[in-house]
Amino acid sequence: MRTRTIFVAAALLAVSLAAQASGTHAGGHAHEGPSIGEPGLTDKVSRTVTIDMQDNMRFVPASLRVKQGETIRLVVRNTGALPHELVLGNIKDLQEHAKAMQKFPDMEHEEPNMLSVAPGAQGELLWHFTSAMTVDFACLRPGHYEAGMKGKIQVAKGKAAAKNKEPHDAHKH
Repeated sequence: MRTRTIFVAAALLAVSLAAQASGTHAGGHAHEGPSIGEPGLTDKVSRTVTIDMQDNMRFVPASLRVKQGETIRLVVRNTGALPHELVLGNIKDLQEHAKAMQKFPDMEHEEPNMLSVAPGAQGELLWHFTSAMTVDFACLRPGHYEAGMKGKIQVAKGKAAAKNKEPHDAHKH
């Protein structure tokens, strides 16, 4: 009986350590620099922008323009056969996170500025852009960021666009 108890305790400890090693973003981590904004509310969405994630390690479009104060619904489509993600942040945080992903490639993301999308699927991220600045975004799956899978959102000073006055899908071909 004692041997079984020790075995169960050892197994639980191993599972716990493996879970910690694989990493998770539940609970968050510190970001340096100015705030990139905050999670958006559905009833405050100004417009919807569709971003495709492709296996050539590109986002389409790779650059967006929004106004300070806008809440944007990002519809993120994975049109490839590989898993991808979109992570909003500043360049320093994204680079540090990309390094962490090299060590822990199965890290799960549970923060509102991050969205993992399986091949052929899509997801949504609502974001309220509170400051005039450049917000970077990237796929931080191992090798993807390094291959150039990144983009920028230019947040301009000024009033947010009136609700529903701008096109609902800024994705253009």
